Amino acid sequence: MRIGIIGAGFMGSTHAAAWLVTGSDIVGVSAQPLEEAEGLSQQYGAKVYSSLDVMIPDVDVVDICTPTHLHYEMVLKAARARKHIVCEKPLARSVVQGQEMVRFCHEMGVKLMLAHVVRFFPEYVQAKKAVQDGLVGDVAVVRLGRKSFQPKKAHDNWYVDFEKSGGIMMDLMIHDFDYARWVAGDVDSVFAKSISHSSLNATIDHGLVILTHKSGAISHIEGSWAYPPSMFVTDFEIAGTEGLLTHHSAESSPLAVYLKDKGQLKSADVAVPASPLSEDPYTTEIKAFHNYILHDAPIPVQAGDGLAALQIAEAAIESAKSGKPIQLDSLIEVAL
Repeated sequence: MRIGIIGAGFMGSTHAAAWLVTGSDIVGVSAQPLEEAEGLSQQYGAKVYSSLDVMIPDVDVVDICTPTHLHYEMVLKAARARKHIVCEKPLARSVVQGQEMVRFCHEMGVKLMLAHVVRFFPEYVQAKKAVQDGLVGDVAVVRLGRKSFQPKKAHDNWYVDFEKSGGIMMDLMIHDFDYARWVAGDVDSVFAKSISHSSLNATIDHGLVILTHKSGAISHIEGSWAYPPSMFVTDFEIAGTEGLLTHHSAESSPLAVYLKDKGQLKSADVAVPASPLSEDPYTTEIKAFHNYILHDAPIPVQAGDGLAALQIAEAAIESAKSGKPIQLDSLIEVAL
């Protein structure tokens, strides 16, 4: 399988290492500025292409690791050439764009996977499985947190350009919007608050979002670009009618379980630990897409899931601006 990677930053490099594990051939790399692609191309013996247009005829799969505002045009180009696509999250800069992208890939018979990598992290996978197996009963409250410093780029810090990135809710918190929906089901309404403060040295962004799910569950999601470098903290709690699952990235025990016993919580006799991190979740993600292409094997995140997460993010941004809850309209359902 011939892979072409567009975007040679951290994500492009991470995806390249993952593709190597599948035995695929990384034949091309493209980036802007073009010299950014040279290191990755030398590492994998790949050709540097001046643009996606030039690279497309020589590859079977296009791996898009570019800034968010470029995803729309690139996915449509790759799909038009009938190339399978893995695209970094978020799917697009707007729901309207995302709907067109998903619909067009479906029409062209192209497989599209959104790289929502949290669905491949073992702690999150084990928690989802525990919920699915009924360990904590019916899910009532989900609390998710993702806090870090604001990412920076040397030549074009597109993260701080809201029109390009969508800010913290679309770029960072979309991971947890997707996971909350995976665990507690489709979302009915979104209410959000956020703060953004720019100074000479940094831009601080912090967001709080409440999701009301169709199941009746409520999700509380916190995201932050206000932490000092190089801190990165994640945590979650999933509370149900029969117990509680917790995770904090700083704890030695990756997943703790507390079950109700005669009206009181007690630690579970049988723990549900996360699987040993024997391989990088990004590798697990790319291997899943590789098997999806070759064998039509099921994957935990479909293109429609990426579209739904984008819809939640867009609604959160709108709610934070208006100060009002946003009711979600039904999305166009497209099975890919």
